[in-house]
Amino acid sequence: MGARLVLALGMALAAQPGGAQPVKAPKPPPRLFASEQPIRFALRGPVQAIASSAASSTTARPARLILSSPAAEELPVMLSARGIARRQRENCDFPPLRVEFTAKPPAASLFERQKKLKLVAHCRSNPGFQQHILLEYAAYKMLNVLSPTGFRVRLATVDYQNDAGRPVITRIGFFIEDPDDAGKRVGLEQIELMGGINPAQLDPVGAARTALFQYMVGNLDWSMRAGPAGQSCCHNAKLFARNANARSGLVPVAYDFDYTGFVDAPYALPPEKLKVSSVRDRQYRGYCMHNAQVLAAAAEFRAKRGEMLAAMNAVPLLEERSKRKGAAFLDGFYRDIATDEDVRRRVLKDCN
Repeated sequence: MGARLVLALGMALAAQPGGAQPVKAPKPPPRLFASEQPIRFALRGPVQAIASSAASSTTARPARLILSSPAAEELPVMLSARGIARRQRENCDFPPLRVEFTAKPPAASLFERQKKLKLVAHCRSNPGFQQHILLEYAAYKMLNVLSPTGFRVRLATVDYQNDAGRPVITRIGFFIEDPDDAGKRVGLEQIELMGGINPAQLDPVGAARTALFQYMVGNLDWSMRAGPAGQSCCHNAKLFARNANARSGLVPVAYDFDYTGFVDAPYALPPEKLKVSSVRDRQYRGYCMHNAQVLAAAAEFRAKRGEMLAAMNAVPLLEERSKRKGAAFLDGFYRDIATDEDVRRRVLKDCN
């Protein structure tokens, strides 16, 4: 099924203006993202210093990544804090990390072909907070069910250690697939565009699916037409195209779901400009020009409801209470898209 979806996506992009240029042949994912099996590794280095200075510094510091499962290996890396909201101490006492390999991992390594990776870390030391991390991981897995362009993720148990190898804390986290690798996997190329783009430049099918997915998980903290001031498009989304010069048929791929109602992190607040009181209050942020594609996407979401629930329920260590809460939140979405008329009346009334 995945190969047919990739082929269909390539054919759709080729049909866009300028589509005479061929779509690149898809490549298999690197080893790290070719399996569902959780991994375990240690990060040995100045992790406490990185965490304590995260709000003011993203300076990279030398460390070691020591893999223990599924095989043993040790690699030199540079670690740095990343992100925006999760670097702030009032939100998280441990930031998400960027892991940069200082030497090319060998061909036999689990990390072959990797240069820089985003690691979603535990945010708060409270063991119960790991359920929020696992729900965010589940959001990626549900997007994978809907589209081959969704970023792949790899769940991990991470043993954080100081420079001397003494334990600091052990918590769940997950790696996010590098955008360049994600593009190669579906025969597309990530592109960086400064400033905003016109919604007409977006691939209608991809834009509709992205907007409806964000509505499903209750995400208000995103944009598929502009990034933060001084940064490339887009906010919590990446753009992909058939080649680096394409300026139409742009496919948005969403990421970063901690501010969603589905995850319901305690620090997550809706943007001030929106008239909603909670991230669990859905508001559609897609474009009216894509309404026909949204109706088609809603049918796709209905058809894959069971698969998406199965993807959530299959997440290791996700507690039954979290599964019930996640499923109940998704039930509200499916009531909103039960029929085409429901989609028009409940979802598309808010289109831009």
